Amino acid sequence: MATATEQQQGAGVHLLTGSEVMAHVCRLADVDVITAYPIRPYDTVMQYVSKFIAEGDFDADYIPAESEHGQFEIVKHASACGARVFTGSSGVGWLYAMEPLAVTAGLRLPMVALVGCRALDDPGAFGTEHNDAMLVRDLGWMINFPDTAQEVVELGLLSYRVAEDPRVYLPCAIAMDGAFLTHSQATVRLPGQEEVNAFLPPYDRGDLLLHPDNPITIAPQANEDWLMEVRRQSSEAAKNSYGVLKEAHADFCKTFGVDTDPFLDEYMTEDADVVLCGMGTLSLPVKVAIREMRKEGKKVGMVRLKWFRPFPTEELRASLSRFKAVGVIDRDYSFGSPYHGGIVFNEVKAAMYGADKVPHMKGFVCGLGGREVLLEDVKQMADKVISMGQNDAADNDVDWIGVRD
Repeated sequence: MATATEQQQGAGVHLLTGSEVMAHVCRLADVDVITAYPIRPYDTVMQYVSKFIAEGDFDADYIPAESEHGQFEIVKHASACGARVFTGSSGVGWLYAMEPLAVTAGLRLPMVALVGCRALDDPGAFGTEHNDAMLVRDLGWMINFPDTAQEVVELGLLSYRVAEDPRVYLPCAIAMDGAFLTHSQATVRLPGQEEVNAFLPPYDRGDLLLHPDNPITIAPQANEDWLMEVRRQSSEAAKNSYGVLKEAHADFCKTFGVDTDPFLDEYMTEDADVVLCGMGTLSLPVKVAIREMRKEGKKVGMVRLKWFRPFPTEELRASLSRFKAVGVIDRDYSFGSPYHGGIVFNEVKAAMYGADKVPHMKGFVCGLGGREVLLEDVKQMADKVISMGQNDAADNDVDWIGVRD
């Protein structure tokens, strides 16, 4: 347990929700400007942040906004002026802020934002889906998907470290499954302030700082004269984020004494014939089901993506090439896409194209709108993938799991 000094500083082991952990990350990262506009399930983070500020445990400018659009505009401009920032939203609120979300990436501003993943209206739903977070995947945003409250510490601090690196200067979305992670408690070890200070340097925009003493132009009208060059620079920054993330993750492990993989979480894959692949809190029912199937002699494992942008193409190819067949589980949809599969399924297939050994791959869509992914659902998916591997035959149909007739 935490010592008295650690308790005072917030370090040590605590029982926390994912939202509470994100509030602690903001405190530990010494964020300067925070904006809030309520939409669940992300808004619980702001409740805890405001509590820290009110109790004198955290010093930050906390600005209630008039809308999600205004909320993201405030922190966008604060970031240009050299402030470390945090904000967030969920579902249709994230969509309402789409203009500043796009502009933030185009201006190379390292905003860190939480997406409390929820279904997009209509029909109205508060349960988790990943389509809201995925909407910025092609704009220059980095995106990660923690599966536990403990992993929010890692991915939260890494988000600031990588986003604010001058080789990157791109925003980062922390996509946290609504309710399943935002509101669920777990034991979490929080680091001490000195450790975080050693890992996370101050945000410094250098010559790009918007300040009266530094007369520069931000967001000029470029049109055909310079727009392609600007886009190419953003592309190079997105490429750089991959290497910067690997570098930062190695430093994270050294600083905090942990041993994790920067991009993938593999579970019982050493002798697996087939694996299921997915993101976020899907890992909990999948891992439980895998343990049960192992008792039945079924050699099934799981490969979980921690980061969707930058996409770990080489790491994923090296991992999935070891197996006879792969099932990709999407908690999202991409209507009209190849094979009518989800976003992750199509990206995984694209990443595997041209690999020396390409396993058979099958797509699944399940858990939409916060619907529980049951153990029998996971076993049903696994059995289909096992059959595909045993028959050495492709099955390009994408199955929707847990849908009523």
